[in-house]
Amino acid sequence: MAENGANGNGQIDGSKGGAEATPPAVQMKILGQFVRDLSFENVMAQKGASGDVQPDVSVQVNLDAKKRQVDGQFEVVIKLNIESKAKESGDVLFLMEIEYAGIFQIAGVPDDQMHPYLLIECPRMLFPFLRRIVSDVTRDGGYPPLNMDNIDFIQIYRAEMARQQAAKAAAGDKPKADA
Repeated sequence: MAENGANGNGQIDGSKGGAEATPPAVQMKILGQFVRDLSFENVMAQKGASGDVQPDVSVQVNLDAKKRQVDGQFEVVIKLNIESKAKESGDVLFLMEIEYAGIFQIAGVPDDQMHPYLLIECPRMLFPFLRRIVSDVTRDGGYPPLNMDNIDFIQIYRAEMARQQAAKAAAGDKPKADA
C-alpha cells in the first residue's frame, strides 16, 4: 500500500523508489568570538576642541575567512574602519578600527558553497556583537553611541566577486611582454 515511497507514518522513505538522499543538515557552532584588534582615536579631544558638531560618519567593511588546522573549523574576521568628521568643517572627530573574529565549527555545507557561507552567514552571526562593541566604544569615547545599521553581507560578497572577475578579465586582456 505504500508504493508511492511514503512509509506508514506519512514520511518519505528514501529507500523506496528513486528518491534522492537528502543532504546532511547544515550545522554551525560558534566556538568563540573575540576582538583581535581595536583602535579608537579621539582626535577632537586631542585638539582640545569642544562644542556641538554634526558628525558625518563613514564605515568601510572588509571580510576575511580562513580554514583552521582542525577539520571543519574556520576563522572569520570582520574589519571595520570608521571615520567621523564634522559636516561643516570636515575636521576629523574620531577614527576607529576594529577587527572582530569568530571561530566556527561548520558541517554539512558543500565545498562549492563554503566560500559564500563563510563570508555571508558567519559575519551575519557576529555582527550584533560587533555593533554593540562599536556603540560602547564610541559612547565611552565621549560621543553619542554609534548605532550602526545592518550590513548587507550578500551585497558585499557579490561586489567583491564582481571586482575579482573584473580584475581577472583586465589581467587577461593585457598584452604579454616579449621575452
